[in-house]
Amino acid sequence: MSQVKSSSLGYPRIGENREWKKALEAFWSGKLAEAAFLKQLETIRLNHLQLQKQAGIDLIPVNDFSYYDHILDTAAMFGVVPERFGYTGGPVSVTTYYAMARGNKTASASEMTKWFNTNYHYIVPELKGITPALTENRPLIAYREAKEKLGIEGKPVIVGPYTFLKLSKGYAASELAAVAAQYVPLYAQVLRELEQEGVQWVQMDEPSLVTDVSEADLAIVQSIYAQLHEAAPKLNLLLQTYFESVQHYAAIAALPVQGLGLDFTAGAEKNLQQLESIGFPQDKVLGAGVIDGRNIWRADLQERKALLARIAKVVPNDRLIVSSSCSLLHVPVSAALETALPAELAGALAYANEKLEEIAVLATALNEGEAAVKEAFDRNAAALAALAASPSRGRASVHAAVASIDAQPSERKAVFAERQVSQKERWQLPFLPTTTIGSFPQTAEVRQARQQWRRGDLGEEQYRVFIKEQIQHWIKLQEEIGLDVLVHGEFERTDMVEFFGEKLEGFAFTKNGWVQSYGSRCVKPPVIYGDVQFSKPMTVEETVYAQSLTSKPVKGMLTGPITILNWSFVRSDLTREQVAYQIALALAEEVKALEEAGIEMIQVDEPALREGLPLKREDWEHYLNWAVLSFRLSTSDVKDTTQIHTHMCYCEFHDIIDSIRALDADVISIETSRSHGELIHSFEEHTYELGIGLGVYDIHSPRVPEVEEMTSMIKRALNVLEPELFWINPDCGLKTRGVDETVASLRNMIQATEQVREQLAK
Repeated sequence: MSQVKSSSLGYPRIGENREWKKALEAFWSGKLAEAAFLKQLETIRLNHLQLQKQAGIDLIPVNDFSYYDHILDTAAMFGVVPERFGYTGGPVSVTTYYAMARGNKTASASEMTKWFNTNYHYIVPELKGITPALTENRPLIAYREAKEKLGIEGKPVIVGPYTFLKLSKGYAASELAAVAAQYVPLYAQVLRELEQEGVQWVQMDEPSLVTDVSEADLAIVQSIYAQLHEAAPKLNLLLQTYFESVQHYAAIAALPVQGLGLDFTAGAEKNLQQLESIGFPQDKVLGAGVIDGRNIWRADLQERKALLARIAKVVPNDRLIVSSSCSLLHVPVSAALETALPAELAGALAYANEKLEEIAVLATALNEGEAAVKEAFDRNAAALAALAASPSRGRASVHAAVASIDAQPSERKAVFAERQVSQKERWQLPFLPTTTIGSFPQTAEVRQARQQWRRGDLGEEQYRVFIKEQIQHWIKLQEEIGLDVLVHGEFERTDMVEFFGEKLEGFAFTKNGWVQSYGSRCVKPPVIYGDVQFSKPMTVEETVYAQSLTSKPVKGMLTGPITILNWSFVRSDLTREQVAYQIALALAEEVKALEEAGIEMIQVDEPALREGLPLKREDWEHYLNWAVLSFRLSTSDVKDTTQIHTHMCYCEFHDIIDSIRALDADVISIETSRSHGELIHSFEEHTYELGIGLGVYDIHSPRVPEVEEMTSMIKRALNVLEPELFWINPDCGLKTRGVDETVASLRNMIQATEQVREQLAK
C-alpha cells in the first residue's frame, strides 16, 4: 500500500426503501417463489456493492449481505442445524434456514439474543450434538459474484471462530478449546480456498476480543490464528474488532495476521492510549475505525483528521486504512430523503451513504491534502455549527432539573412487602394472574388506517373512532379468552419508542431512518437532538377508554427511559446519562397523569436495559447505577396501591439480577420461552422476592404452542419462585403476530394456567 486506503466494514442489507424486508416477507407469505426471491436479493446485493464502489471505497465488503442474520449464515455454512429441523447434510436449504430463524409447525425457532450492546438480534447457534462440516464456502461465492458481475475485487467478511463460538451455546466454557478444534479446520479450508482464488484481503470479524477475555481464552485465540496463518500464509487477514477497545492489545497485535482493525469511536480513548504507549507492529496494516458506524451524526472532519494525524505518528499512511468503526448495518441507508426535518438537523445527519463519503473524504485528505476536499470540510463545519446553535438545546428548566437530580423522588414510599399487601387487597386478582405484555396484532387494516391518517386521507376524528373500535374489539376478546389483567392493544402506536418520542419535546422523526432489528423487522429510531421535556399526556386517552369498557384492570403502557435512550439515535454533545435523566423526568409526568386518571396498573417497559450494558465488566456498575436511577425517577412518585410493572426480553438476565431487583418494580415480565426455559436457572441460583412473570411462549414464531409446553414451563418456574408472586404471560408484545395465531396461543396459555391452578389446589 503506497497510500491510505478506504474501507467499509459492512453495508445495511435492507435497501434504501426496505426492498430486502419486502422481498423476505413476500417470500414467507407465499407471494414470491423461491427463484424470484433469490433473484431479487441478488439484485439488491449487487446494487449495494456498486454504490460503495461509486462512493470511492477501496476495500468493499462482500459476504456481509445476509438472507436473515450473519451468525445464522455462519452456522449454516458449517452445517450447524439442530436435529429438530430434519437436516441431513449438504448446503442448507432456504426452507431450513428460515425454519431455524422463525420456527415451523413442528420445531421451535433457535434462540435469539442481542448482538453485543446493540439493538440488532442474532440467531444463537446450537452446537450440542453437531459434527460440523463445510457445506459451502459462502465468502468465496460472494467474492466470485462481485468480481464476475461487477469487476469488484471484494473483501470477504467472515465472523471469526472465537466470536462465533463465544456467541454459540451447547458446550461448557471449559470445552472451548475442544470445540474450537472442530471448527478451526473448517475456517482453515475456507481461507485456503480464498487464498487459492487470489483474494487480496479477508476481514475476520472478532468483536468478542473487546469483551473480558480470560488468559485461557487468549491462549485459544493465539492457537486459532496460528493455525489459520499456517493454512493460508499468503492471504492478507484483517482481524477486525469493534464496539470497544480491544482486550489484551499487545498479544492481539502480535497475532500472525496482516492487519488489525480498531474502533476509534467506542473505546477510542483506550485504543489510542494502547496504540501510542505499546506501539504497532511494523509488518501490519491498521484499520482505523474513525467514522461512527452506530450513530447518525456527521463526523467532525477536522477532529477526525487530527485523530488520524495522531495515529499516523505510530502507523504511517502507507499502512493505514480509514474505515467505519463497525458495520454500517446499525444505521439507515441514505439521508437524502430527509427533506422534512429542521434544516439544522437535516444538515447534520450522516446515514450509511453519507458515512461512505466521509470515509472517502478523509482518505483523500490524507493522500492529497485538505485543499483537495476543502469544500467538503467547509460544508461539514457549517452543518455542525448550525446544529450546536439550535434553540432546542437550550431549555434551561430541563438542565436545571437534571442538575438537581438527587432532589427528585426516586424511592417508593413503602417497601415491596408492604405494597404487596395493599395491592392484593386493591386488585383481588386470582392465583397465577394472567396478562399480556402490551401490544396486539397490527393488522393490515390497522396499518392502512394509520397511513391514511398520516397522509391526511383519514380525518383526526375518524382515526380516533377507528382506534377506539380496535380497542373495544380486543377488550371484549381478552375478556372472552379469560385474561385477568387487560391491555388496550397499542393500535395507535407504530413503535414503542417512536410513539413516545413523537409526543415529547427534543425528538425528531425521520422519513427513511430504518434499521434492521431482527429478521425482516425494521425499526425507525427517533432522533434525540434537543432537550427532552414533557408536553402533554401521551397515553391517557386510549387507556382510560379501554378501562371504561371493562371491570377488569387495564394496564397503562409506557416505554422506559433507558429503552427510549438505547433505541434512539442520541445527541452526542451530552452524556447518555444526562439524556436518560431528561427522559426519566418527562416520563414521571406521564405516570402521574395516568394515576390521576384512575389507571393504577402501569407498565414501564425496559427491554433494552441489559442491552446498554458496557462490554467490559469494569464499566458495569456506573451504567447500572444511572440506569436503575432513571427507571426509579420515572416510577417512584406513586401511591402504594399503584402497581408498577416492567418488561425485559432476549438477553442474559442473570448478569444483572441485582439491578433488576433494584428497579423495585412490583411485577417484572421476562422472556424465558425462546431460550427454552434456561432463564429459570437464574432464579434457581438467586432469590427473587418481587412479582415476576416468565414469558411462557415465544411470540416471534408463527407456531401456536401446545398447552403441555406451557404447563411444563410454569411448573418448573414454580419450583423456584414464590407462587403468590408469579404471573403468566407471553414473552413479548404481540404486535407482529397474526390474529388467529395470537388468539389460539392465548387460549392455550389460559388453559395451561387453569390446569396448573387446578393441580396446585388439590
